[in-house]
Amino acid sequence: MLDTIMKYIIKRKGKQLRPMFVLLSAKLHGEINESTYRAAALVELLHTATLVHDDVVDDSLERRSYFSINALWNKKIAVLVGDYLLSKGLLLATSNNDFRHLHILSDAVKQMSEGELLQLQKTRKLNLNEETYFEIIRNKTASLLSSACSVGAYSTTKDEDITAKMKIFGEKAGIAFQIKDDLFDYGKDDIGKPTGNDIREKKLTLPLIFTLNNVPASTKRKLIYIVKNENKDPQKVKMVIDTVTEAGGIAYASQKMREYRDEALNILNGFTGSPVRNALEELVRFTTDRKY
Repeated sequence: MLDTIMKYIIKRKGKQLRPMFVLLSAKLHGEINESTYRAAALVELLHTATLVHDDVVDDSLERRSYFSINALWNKKIAVLVGDYLLSKGLLLATSNNDFRHLHILSDAVKQMSEGELLQLQKTRKLNLNEETYFEIIRNKTASLLSSACSVGAYSTTKDEDITAKMKIFGEKAGIAFQIKDDLFDYGKDDIGKPTGNDIREKKLTLPLIFTLNNVPASTKRKLIYIVKNENKDPQKVKMVIDTVTEAGGIAYASQKMREYRDEALNILNGFTGSPVRNALEELVRFTTDRKY
């Protein structure tokens, strides 16, 4: 069964952006080595493990237009598969004495768990402000991308200053990446998850947070009521999406996304120009320009 599930996971692999960030961050500062490849594999193993667990937490039946593990098998199996992937990552690092790699990425997993718990807590009360939103996505999404960049840099330099700079670079790029993901919820592109999904799951993302803070009190109450009580009604969800668009929530979130992207690029431009640096810049721009 485990063999069947692993083959299924490999078949539905995503963009594999994080391993690309590992490899390019490594090559920006030195020659890619076996330690770099292990770091890239570790990042992808941990990322896949968290996605399997996320689908259980969110009761999600789909992931990247494929059925989730918990949809095809069940929640118990999905949790154990996530644990298995996590343990494979730990064994990969410890068997090769990559203890610094393990430290960097274990910190990311801790932050991801904290971000997820904070989001669950705030979703229950729907009292999320912009500051808390950024804290959630910094922990939940950006932490793994920042760790990918820092572990890549460390694998070829063993230089803690460069590692720290690449961590900040990755964090900025990761925040921009997540805002782009949140914007997809208000679009019509086929991205492998239904439009309005965040609203149905009562997740307050930046476009909606901005709107709630910039509409009349009566509209705010109506929007919160829909998100709390009528989030399964397609017409009501569409009304929320339309209101967010009209109130400038999409434009505001897009602007914030570009700001974080440009902050990441400014850090990157502090390093010597090279084809690798250009490739990293293109990868950052892809995270904000992508259609899926």
